Amino acid sequence: MHRRRSLSRGRSLAASLAAALTVGGLLALSPTASAADAELVANGGFESGTSGWSCSAGSGAAVTTPTHGGSSALKAVPAGNDNARCAQTVRVKPDSAYTLSGWVRGGYVYLGAAGTGTTDVSTWTASAGDWQKLTTSFRTGPSTTSVEIYTHGWYGTPAYYADDLSLVGPGTDPVAVPATPGGLRAATPTATSATLTWNAVPGASEYRVYQGGTKAATVTGTSATVSGLSPATAYSFQVSAANASGESAKSAALKVTTAAGGDNGGGTSGQLPAHALVGYLHASFANGSGYTRMADVPDSWDVIDLAFGEPTSVTSGDIRFSLCPASECPGVETPAEFKAAIKAKQAAGKKVLISIGGQNGQVQLTTAAARDTFVSSVSKIIDEYGLDGLDIDFEGHSLSLNTGDTDFRNPTTPAIVNLISAVKSLKAKYGKDFVLTMAPETFFVQLGYQYYGSGLWGGQDPRAGAYLPVIHALRDDLTLLHVQDYNSGSIMGLDNQYHSMGGADFHIAMTDMLLTGFPVAGDTSRVFPALRPDQVAIGMPASTQAGNGWTAPGEVTKTLNCLTKKTDCGSYQTHGTWPALRGLMTWSINWDRFNGGEFSKTFDNYFG
Repeated sequence: MHRRRSLSRGRSLAASLAAALTVGGLLALSPTASAADAELVANGGFESGTSGWSCSAGSGAAVTTPTHGGSSALKAVPAGNDNARCAQTVRVKPDSAYTLSGWVRGGYVYLGAAGTGTTDVSTWTASAGDWQKLTTSFRTGPSTTSVEIYTHGWYGTPAYYADDLSLVGPGTDPVAVPATPGGLRAATPTATSATLTWNAVPGASEYRVYQGGTKAATVTGTSATVSGLSPATAYSFQVSAANASGESAKSAALKVTTAAGGDNGGGTSGQLPAHALVGYLHASFANGSGYTRMADVPDSWDVIDLAFGEPTSVTSGDIRFSLCPASECPGVETPAEFKAAIKAKQAAGKKVLISIGGQNGQVQLTTAAARDTFVSSVSKIIDEYGLDGLDIDFEGHSLSLNTGDTDFRNPTTPAIVNLISAVKSLKAKYGKDFVLTMAPETFFVQLGYQYYGSGLWGGQDPRAGAYLPVIHALRDDLTLLHVQDYNSGSIMGLDNQYHSMGGADFHIAMTDMLLTGFPVAGDTSRVFPALRPDQVAIGMPASTQAGNGWTAPGEVTKTLNCLTKKTDCGSYQTHGTWPALRGLMTWSINWDRFNGGEFSKTFDNYFG
């Protein structure tokens, strides 16, 4: 949320849908194993490190002492708001009995199973000085085919250890080799990369992308970006599906020709530096960060978003922008000085955009008249100040999906359809040099992996995932998407674990979703395709005063290392490596100056 005057810490939107974890202390007796029972946990003794396990916030690691059995055990350290949860998803049979057990020691330790389809179970012990066995049992529901088993500690307590974790019960039937993927297609290619998507295949655990018969990538999602290509060159791609039983035949070949050199295939994205820094300038209002004149914006900033253009009423579509009044912002420049400073920034290669919305600027284009007014009024602002384009920063209740609008590829909600139409009109008016960026909150994008609108049967928040149809419809016109990875509740990543803001793990998981693609609301027939890496920047607050979720410079560096080099990734395993990731966005330029330029210096030091 891009806040204007209030620095209050309200409850985030995503938190309203995040499921609360409930633990209990009942110790269930273990039923006698039958002849058909099998050990289902992979790497339960952590002899292969933490392979097969996902630990929140990088909290878990394999250690050689102390151990209960074998040469390794898990050590997990709760810290801050993280309880060091380590989990593994296990395939099970419906309507069957299972026994979960493990050896633990150290601080408070919980062992449990979630997603059972009946009653989820857990058991725990407090401050075990030596190895202690925990055991519980459960029965799966009539349609349950997988459960999540986990351990975790407790907030503010010492590290805990776990070893020889076991889930015993009926094993699943042998997995068949998956079918050949269909629907292989490509987004508009850049000069050096091609983003491919295909239809999901039931039973596939990974997909293998081939370039000219040679394997170029292995991913778990249904999209991949192949980089390192030559401009204006034709390439042939195929994809196969694989699981533990083998690999399918390759799909029919798809021919893709890269763009000519000097054009990244995404409108103006090729006019930005290879790595860009984006910031919001409080041009129309004041807050505790102080006013910054346009001429005083440091050279580090490549894209400057003027905050904010706001509507005369929520549904009017009539957007207005003016400089902060002198009574509110001592030292504010005159309009003529402001316009001259914009021209100077542009002459230095910077892009200056009008940002529409923000926390207070609710915009709902519910009618064709509002759509047309939006186009004309935004055009007037762009023309008056000589701007390079538009940033869509719709928050709150600006975007919401009507009941029954369930397919992001074919939206029917008027406010969504009219916004898409309005932006396309602006793009057509100003041509290929028009810069288009978006700054949604995680609630409106990544939360769509779990929830989309009010759902098939209603009852969900209709705003969940509501930016997805806008991004998808405008992806060929989109210069940059910089989701606000702050003021957010915990969000589930592609590892099906919840990730919390404030550290590298959250930014890595959220960005990986954009660069990999994901099924919307869990529907593998409706996959939101990956964006190109040059279309993506990561949104962070510039300081602790700017918003919840501030990320320390060292964690910012870890984030960039993981996504561009696949180093410093912690427990989260990305689905690719993206050296062409465009860069960072922050709220805000003003707060960064107030904080001594820490955020911009981190960017400059990393990308040079």
